[in-house]
Amino acid sequence: MNQKLQAVITETEKAVIGKRNTLLWVLLAMLAGGHILLEDIPGVGKTTMALAFCRAMHLEYGRVQFTPDVLPSDITGYSLYQKETGRLEYQPGAILCNLFLADELNRATSRTQSALLEAMEEGQVTVDGISHPLPRPFCVIATQNPTGAAGTQRLPDSQIDRFMIRLSLGYPRPADEAEMLLRHREGRPLDRVGRIMTGDDLCRMQAECAAVYLSRDIADYIVALITATRNSPDLSRGASPRATLGVMAMAQAHAYLSDRDYVVPTDVRSVFVTTVAHRLILTPEAEHAGKTTADAANELLLSVPAPSAASAYSSGTAGSGTAGEHTSSGNQFLRRRDNADTLRS
Repeated sequence: MNQKLQAVITETEKAVIGKRNTLLWVLLAMLAGGHILLEDIPGVGKTTMALAFCRAMHLEYGRVQFTPDVLPSDITGYSLYQKETGRLEYQPGAILCNLFLADELNRATSRTQSALLEAMEEGQVTVDGISHPLPRPFCVIATQNPTGAAGTQRLPDSQIDRFMIRLSLGYPRPADEAEMLLRHREGRPLDRVGRIMTGDDLCRMQAECAAVYLSRDIADYIVALITATRNSPDLSRGASPRATLGVMAMAQAHAYLSDRDYVVPTDVRSVFVTTVAHRLILTPEAEHAGKTTADAANELLLSVPAPSAASAYSSGTAGSGTAGEHTSSGNQFLRRRDNADTLRS
């Protein structure tokens, strides 16, 4: 792994203890240019994690605590009449930053939630007919309480689909919780998170990830997996074309973290479930049987044949090595199955 990225994880672990795999997933999504949804109970460190990444990457940070009285203009900004000039001047909203934390997003009204859609998809906000580009890099980390908690409502499907991945931190292990107490005794752990890189560094790495080679066989494999979600008897709705692009971007980022400049089937398998599970909807029969969308996605991984590793770089990629050397290298960073940190439904 890139030394700077390794150092970023090390620094964030000063504030978020025992959640290395979740931190790697967040880093992966940021490299892929995606947005992250954290669904969990209050108080497990979701906000702390976002702040730790901001400090380690020296990103400009914006945060809104979403409540029913938050207005769309609080997010996107508004136009204010200036008497001296006789003009309306744009007043930037909280979202004009590098990393925007939407805290407890599912407590806000649907109208306010929709204010994020254009920003997440197009990297801009439009106020009074004028578009304002967001700074680069730009990432949304949204937190939501589990559906059914007091004062919450379901996020619309159009918004869920715009998140690259959905994760859950979960409770810490007893040993990690004890370590947390000892670190807090010495002061705020966040204050000890040091700056490792800049937003420009992240933009450069995102461009390098996007340039990672993807062969036609790997592209066909991704499409076959996505198509299988649309034909699965356990799913009433499969993954969208946006999910197809998301799997590709995440697989490229996974290859980048594995120090390769081309994607192998293991990269796709490692990221597929976490990238698509939150976008799927189970049939009533599958729900009644106790299945989760992650279970359905895992079954599809077993049923759809993968291309050979050699096909990943047989069409002129710059990557070096042999098929035997790289067949399993893509899974060294992220545990796809039995991952207690990753939301399983």
